[in-house]
Amino acid sequence: MGGGQDTIPSERESLRIDHAAMLHVIGNAAIDTIFRVDRFPLAGETVVARSVSDDLGGKGANQAVVAARAGARVRLVAAVGDDAAGRRIRDALKTEGVIVDGLVIAAVPTDRSSIYVDADGENTIVSITEAAARFDPLAAGILADIRPTDTVLCQGNLTVDALVACLTAADRQGAVTVLNPSPVFATGTFDWRLAAVVVLNAVEAKELGRTDDCYDAARRLRAAGAGTVVVTLGAEGAIAIGEEEIRVEAPPVKAVDTTGAGDVFCGVLTALRVRGLPWRRALAAAAEAAAICVARPGVMASLPSADEIRAIVANSMAGSS
Repeated sequence: MGGGQDTIPSERESLRIDHAAMLHVIGNAAIDTIFRVDRFPLAGETVVARSVSDDLGGKGANQAVVAARAGARVRLVAAVGDDAAGRRIRDALKTEGVIVDGLVIAAVPTDRSSIYVDADGENTIVSITEAAARFDPLAAGILADIRPTDTVLCQGNLTVDALVACLTAADRQGAVTVLNPSPVFATGTFDWRLAAVVVLNAVEAKELGRTDDCYDAARRLRAAGAGTVVVTLGAEGAIAIGEEEIRVEAPPVKAVDTTGAGDVFCGVLTALRVRGLPWRRALAAAAEAAAICVARPGVMASLPSADEIRAIVANSMAGSS
């Protein structure tokens, strides 16, 4: 298992785009309402927000948009409601160049999240996820055209049964499978061999690996059957445990808002791997893109632009690492 063999091109090989390859992002799309507060309220307390705004969100949509900006050919597979929010999401994705034939109309309202960001840039999130929870991509018949040249990226937004079914179908069709298990789901019987690549943050790694050491957690997930395990370490960069062990540093920045940084890292990393960038350079580029995100407020507003990602990649290719 493991979604096909992951081949790494020579460091001397120039970056390419295989236009036959498609990145299918299977997850959720939502509207995020972002409240900026000086501090999070205590239990029973009311605080007054400094500002509030609405934006396109959902881990699936975030990752699809940033992957498209990173130059991959991207299709989002998700459920949205037959409402103004759903139409707004569809229009925004089209503008970003994301293929939207995988958006299915659900019989429930479009999912929403309320995000609270404090003065230090940390966030807490409360979400309504009924559209994602009811979504079954296989039953909708929109994964039948996955090819061995494709990559399938899933998060933890769908039900575990739907997630497993999607990864299994992608694996059987020879595609590379990437799993970002966020939100964390019950993995007691989960077959980690279904994931050629796992991308998660330090908190998620420690929970799923059942250890306080991120390196040990990554090695445990790999021993359980996962292919390459990537753990983001915030300001300390990221590690990848696969056939070799790689660590990259993160550029020093002042955090304004950490919302969406993990999605930026995952989306850029996956897109650049689809495009043929070697692991170390893809990791470093993803860490640099995520650093841009945390230095800005908002979700979509904080995502690095296509020009910024292009510059990051160009610098990476010019480097010697």
